[in-house]
Amino acid sequence: MLFPDDWLATIKRNVEFFQRLSVRDQAELLGHVQVFLAEKRFEGCDGLEITDEVRVTIAAQACLLLLHRKTDYFPRLLTILVYPSTYVAEERRHLHGHVWQEGKMARLGETGRWLGAIVLAWDAVKLGAADPADGKNVVLHEFAHQLDYENHAEDGAPALETRDQQVSWQEVMRAEFASLRTADETGIPTLLDTYGASNPAEFFAVATEAFFERPRALNARHPKLYAELRRYFQQDPVEYSAEARSAY
Repeated sequence: MLFPDDWLATIKRNVEFFQRLSVRDQAELLGHVQVFLAEKRFEGCDGLEITDEVRVTIAAQACLLLLHRKTDYFPRLLTILVYPSTYVAEERRHLHGHVWQEGKMARLGETGRWLGAIVLAWDAVKLGAADPADGKNVVLHEFAHQLDYENHAEDGAPALETRDQQVSWQEVMRAEFASLRTADETGIPTLLDTYGASNPAEFFAVATEAFFERPRALNARHPKLYAELRRYFQQDPVEYSAEARSAY
């Protein structure tokens, strides 16, 4: 099936990394986008109209996570809910011991293992697509969580092919997560967003953002982490990165 010209024009206009991909990867990505859009339902919130621009811009970024891998199309995900901009959600956050904080929090995106949906803020989606080197991408972050759920857990470890890969992943991620938590507690500057120190699931999502958005810096500062992500995603984003060499 031919890829619609207007969809391709939207991707070229909105999704900056697309033109940096090889011709082969571009073709694979477009194929994934078609399947993704055929399978997933989109719903607008707070008056947002779901247009092809919204659907295609989100799908192109999400499908970057699928390149080169034999995988399903985020099988636990049914619906993408899209708000015009930052929205407010009820949140219950663990602080320490038996202490929890409850209240309303401003959000750019969220998902959950049992939710069957991803919630995104459209303005954040567009910003993430337009700047592929700032280390922030709400679509990559939330869809990384969906990959995490594929092994029926929410533990920062997606479905891995071999026992050796599982052991290596666990060793590297445990050490890197502990390092980020220490940095967060002591105020040491980090490449990774310290939101990833919240728990292993958030660490994987934050690391995925850095892997695709700041690969040179991540490889220079966290080579073992980069190697694990490169083996899992079967990509080397350095090859198409927009990241300035001075970033690391």
